[in-house]
Amino acid sequence: MSDAAAITELLYRYAELIDDGDFDGVGVLLGRGTFMGVAGAAAIGELFAATTRRHPDSGGTPRTRHLVLNPIVQVDGDRATARSTFCVVQRTETLPLQPIVVGRYRDAFARDADGWYFTERIVQVEMVGDVSEHLLMDLG
Repeated sequence: MSDAAAITELLYRYAELIDDGDFDGVGVLLGRGTFMGVAGAAAIGELFAATTRRHPDSGGTPRTRHLVLNPIVQVDGDRATARSTFCVVQRTETLPLQPIVVGRYRDAFARDADGWYFTERIVQVEMVGDVSEHLLMDLG
């Protein structure tokens, strides 16, 4: 697998983990770096658990799909960066299927003997819809 493909797979793995409601897994995936200034797997997992609603009727998932689009990966030896667009869609019993958040990811990576890993993820939110069924906090 090429370096760019391995890094792109990390982008997609994040989306899969969060949509599965596996916030501990998100913490492990991002935990060797920082997520929006938060460091460490446990702290990152706790941040997601404290801010993201899980719906019991869906097995504890957020009932979302995080779509990662247009990834642009730049590799420089054992370091890399990626920028991509994301769109989160959601449907619940009370919310029809719709986009709820759109923005960009700015990511940095490093490689060691075990492969590529995140060193930083920055989320730039550009558009927000109805997140009342997704977040446990008020953005207003």
